[in-house]
Amino acid sequence: MSALQTSSSDVPTLLVKIFGKDRPGITAGLFDTLAAFSVDVVDIEQVVTRGRMVLCALVTEPPTGHEGELRSTVHSWAESMKMQAEIISGIGDNRPRGLGRSLVTVLGHPLTAQATAAVAAKITKAGGNIDRIFRLAKYPVTAVEFAVSGVETALLRTALVTDAAALGVDVAVVDAGLYRRAQRLVVMDVDSTLIQDEVIELFAAHAGCEAEVAEVTAAAMRGELDFEQSLHARVALLAGLDASVVDKVRAEVRLTPGARTLIRTLKRLGYQVGVVSGGFTQVTDDLQERLGLDFAQANTLEIVDGRLTGRVTGEIVDRAGKARLLRRFAAEAGVPLSQTVAIGDGANDLDMLNAAGLGVAFNAKPVVREAAHTAVNVPFLDTVLYLLGITREEVEAAETHDEQ
Repeated sequence: MSALQTSSSDVPTLLVKIFGKDRPGITAGLFDTLAAFSVDVVDIEQVVTRGRMVLCALVTEPPTGHEGELRSTVHSWAESMKMQAEIISGIGDNRPRGLGRSLVTVLGHPLTAQATAAVAAKITKAGGNIDRIFRLAKYPVTAVEFAVSGVETALLRTALVTDAAALGVDVAVVDAGLYRRAQRLVVMDVDSTLIQDEVIELFAAHAGCEAEVAEVTAAAMRGELDFEQSLHARVALLAGLDASVVDKVRAEVRLTPGARTLIRTLKRLGYQVGVVSGGFTQVTDDLQERLGLDFAQANTLEIVDGRLTGRVTGEIVDRAGKARLLRRFAAEAGVPLSQTVAIGDGANDLDMLNAAGLGVAFNAKPVVREAAHTAVNVPFLDTVLYLLGITREEVEAAETHDEQ
């Protein structure tokens, strides 16, 4: 029977379902059994959960007069394998999926049944149909991916992302096209994103003005102050510090949990990775070398005669500058802007997050969470990998390869 005939809506088909304890050889054994009846395979799906398998095979009806024998043979084979079988007659293939294909990633720590039910209900209310669900990770968060059809991605994102925080989960909605796994440039903010610290506050602690600097920093991140003005005001408080403070600050910088895993996995999978920062090249240059980053750009503290002058030199990296650098990095990497990912936490990251193909607000201020494509509100930076469809198994494989 031809492929065209097999997929026709009026061709009789059998849904053969096998379920029970998983063990090697079940899939091969089922299809060896079916092969004796000259059936064609229309669709296959297999799921294993906690050692229990459900294997579904949609096949064409056998030649006239042989369906009863097929049913009997499959049931006998299943019994011999200590499995159960169910065979359902029907017509045609699976029903056509509606227009609009999206992938909905849900992160929970934990992922509750209540939150899962709410997400599923919102998908349905938006006009979508859940075609498939797949677990991406169980650690450090539970991450599941819903394949949804029947509703445009933008509409589905609006329906799901707005109330995600209230449900105690993080939700990302992206087009299901091939480009999703082709997002080959990831650019992230540094302070409170790649690292746990605000670098200028580390410098300020050595100058004895930490409280004053922290107050200005917080206001700037909330979008209450112009970033460039606040930068100059804060850096001025550092005037006179000995340049040896740079090495001390570098030693004090703490990477965000999961940062090394994120970068190592992305690099292993062929991504390019960069950072942009309203902080200082005295720290980002060191991070670039330590982490093997492809791109890094930040402000530069002016040092004259071995002391900080309280000024910065060169092009200022502010809110608009970060977006401009994302575009520059993308051009240098040969990656379309639509296939970039940006990660940040503050108001000065907003232009960059909006310019990227996927903008991720990481433990961000409310104004940033509301404006970004999606948000991650757990303290593990490597959870961003799951938003890209990268499974925990792929992460562990990359780590194992690097250890060898």
